[in-house]
Amino acid sequence: MKTVPMGTAPESTTVEQRFFRYGPYTLLGLAVLMAALSSGLTGMSAADKYTAGVLTGAACGLQLWWGRVRPATTPQTPAAVVYYVLRTAIGFALCWCNPFFSIYAIIGYFDVAELLPKRFVRAGMLCTAVTMAGSQSGSGMPPASLPNWVAFGALFVLHSSLALLFGNIGAREAERTRRQTETISALELANTRLEQALSENAALHAQLLLQAREAGVADERRRLAAEIHDTLAQGLTGIITQLQAVTSTADPALAREHLDRAAGLARHSLGEARRSVRDMVPAALEDDDLPGALKKTVTGWAERSGVRAEFTVTGTVEPLHDEVGATLLRIAEEALANAARHAGATRAGVTLSYMGDEITLDVRDDGCGFDPAAPHPHSGTGGFGLGGMRARAGRIAGTVEVESEPGLGTAVSARVPLVRRA
Repeated sequence: MKTVPMGTAPESTTVEQRFFRYGPYTLLGLAVLMAALSSGLTGMSAADKYTAGVLTGAACGLQLWWGRVRPATTPQTPAAVVYYVLRTAIGFALCWCNPFFSIYAIIGYFDVAELLPKRFVRAGMLCTAVTMAGSQSGSGMPPASLPNWVAFGALFVLHSSLALLFGNIGAREAERTRRQTETISALELANTRLEQALSENAALHAQLLLQAREAGVADERRRLAAEIHDTLAQGLTGIITQLQAVTSTADPALAREHLDRAAGLARHSLGEARRSVRDMVPAALEDDDLPGALKKTVTGWAERSGVRAEFTVTGTVEPLHDEVGATLLRIAEEALANAARHAGATRAGVTLSYMGDEITLDVRDDGCGFDPAAPHPHSGTGGFGLGGMRARAGRIAGTVEVESEPGLGTAVSARVPLVRRA
C-alpha cells in the first residue's frame, strides 16, 4: 500500500492522472521509434544518435524520479518547476537531434498549468512552442535556411497563438469549475442550514403546540373556576342567606317567602352550572338584551340583599356579541355580590354606557370600602372575585379598574370593546 504523507490527499486514479504518470513514457517510446526509423531521412549523424541515446536515458531517469517524488509533492512547488524545466530542455535538445522527438516534447502543453505557478504558465507554453515550431520547420533545429527560418517563425506564431488560446480557454474553464464548486459548496451549506432550521422549526412547532394545549387547558380551568364562582358560589351564598332568614323569623308567611327564594336560587344556580359546563350564554341573556338582563339582575339583587339599587343606561343601545354581554353581566353580578357580602352598603348604582366603539359598566356602592393596593382584598373569597373580573375582561381585550378607600365606598369600572352581534 502506498504511503501518503500527512496533509496530502491520496493520489487520484482518474484518466488524467494516469496519462500524466504513464503518458511521458509512451510518447518518449514513440518518439524514439520514429527517430530510429527516420534517422536516414533526417540525416542523423553518429554524434546525434549518441546524444539522443544519452538524452533519452536522462528523460527516463527524470521521469522515474518524478514518479517517486510526485505523490508527496503538491502542484506548483519547486520540485514540479524543476521537473518541467528539465523535461522541456531535454525535449528541445532531442528535437535538435531529430524533429520526430517533438512527439515527446508536445507533452509540455498538457501539464504546464499543473506544474508551473500561474505567472509562468505562458512562458512554459512559449518554450514548448519554440520546440514544436523548430521541429516542424523542415530541417530540424536550428533552421538551415531562410525559408526554414520563415517557416519556423510562422509555425512559432501559430503554436504560440494556439497555446495561449487554449490556455485561456482552460483557465476560464478552470475558473468556471472553481466557481461551480464554490456554488455547490455554498448550496450544500445552505441546504444543511435549511435542514437544521427546519428541524429546529419542527421542534419549536411541537413545543408551541404543547404550550398552546397547556394554555388552552389552563384557560378552560380558569373559565370553569370563574363560572363556578359566579354561579354556584354566589347561588349557594344566597341560599344560605335565605335559609338563615327563615330560622330568624317566626312569621310563617315571611319564612315561606324566604324558602321560595332559596328554592328559586337553587334552580337558577343549577341551570347556570349546566350552562357553564356547556360554555353557553347566561340564562338572563337568552330572552333579554344586556340592559334588560342587568335591570333584572339589579332588581333581584336589591330584593335579596335589602339594599336600594338603581340601574341606568346611557347612549344608544346596540345588540352585542354574546361573549361581550356575558362578560359584563358576570362582572356586574360579582361586583354586586361583593357589595352585599363585604361592603355593608345601603345604596348601590349600576350604569351601562354605550360609547361608540366601547361599552362601559360602572358599579358603585356606599359601603365600607377597602384599600385596592392591599394583597387579596376580601380574603373571604380567596381574592378570586376582583381577579376573576379582570381575567374575564382581559379575554375580550377589556380592562377593569377598581377605585375604593376605607370608609368611602367602592367603584368598579369595566371597559370593553363594543363588538356587535353578527
